[in-house]
Amino acid sequence: MKGVRVVGSGLIGTSIALALSAKGIPVEMTDSDDGRAALAQDLVGSARIDQVDLVVLALPTSKLPQVISREFQLNPKAAFIDVGSVKTKPLHQIDSDLTVSRRFCGTHPMAGREIGGPEAARSDLFLGRPWIYTPTVNCDEDVLTLVAELIETLGATPIRMTPDEHDSAVALISHLPQISASLLAKQLRLGPEDWLALAGQGVKDTTRIAASDPKLWREIIAMNREQIRPLLIKMSEDLTNLISEFDDDDAIEQFIAEGRSGRERIPGKHGGRPRDYTYLPIVIEDKPGQLAALFRECADAQVNIEDLSIEHSPGQFTGLITLALSSSDALHLADHLAHRGWNVHSPR
Repeated sequence: MKGVRVVGSGLIGTSIALALSAKGIPVEMTDSDDGRAALAQDLVGSARIDQVDLVVLALPTSKLPQVISREFQLNPKAAFIDVGSVKTKPLHQIDSDLTVSRRFCGTHPMAGREIGGPEAARSDLFLGRPWIYTPTVNCDEDVLTLVAELIETLGATPIRMTPDEHDSAVALISHLPQISASLLAKQLRLGPEDWLALAGQGVKDTTRIAASDPKLWREIIAMNREQIRPLLIKMSEDLTNLISEFDDDDAIEQFIAEGRSGRERIPGKHGGRPRDYTYLPIVIEDKPGQLAALFRECADAQVNIEDLSIEHSPGQFTGLITLALSSSDALHLADHLAHRGWNVHSPR
């Protein structure tokens, strides 16, 4: 890629631009809001673009057909991609013009934040994340080559799907969770402020995406109603069944168990099967270098840390580090650290 034009200076468009700019690829930012475009360009850095190879359409899906027509007139030899959450409807519109459709490939990076705008952009937003692309039979081969290059450059994992398959998948793993989080967060308006002050991490985790942009989600849900509606009906049926069996303790336990079973289907590290980790608690002193020293011990013991958590209260002279490891690594590291004088507790 010798030059990229990003149309839409929001979170996704600016994050793509930041990542490309960091790789030395010049990027031109534009937006219907001149102020956002200027801010995004300042973040990305100014660059002279003699040739636009790729146009990234990071804008509301409803605007895609008219904007791609205008952009195609400016750069008819470029490849064009979008990054929207719905694929079927806009592709039907674009496919009506074969000349344009040959230069276009629908894509959807499975990454984002609950806050938007260029000020929220991050160059590492796509690292290790799936990036779906949905080419049609009309798509030119060189366009697919550029799509693959873009995804690889941004550190994402390419996944090829049909538009219909994509829309059904994101209805389940993206659109339904957004609606569920918003529904749950809406119920928080029923309680007084002092109750909400008691809220722990569980409430914050399950309602995090409820802070998303209402106008953005209005369009996404409208575009994908056919795929979302059956999921809502099924969720409503499950909720109705729960209410009708609410005096049955076994039914409640079964309901929670089925939810746990569904969550366990989410892939684990590197897309593999989720693993049952063993957790190793280690109490360390609150002083510089302790965490680095612990990691060196892990390297000396030749164990692989899968995850970690840190708990430390203000003013506390100690902190709790909990390492997630395989069962064998946890036992080995516990023995290693105990012999080195660390305050390590039994694996669990």
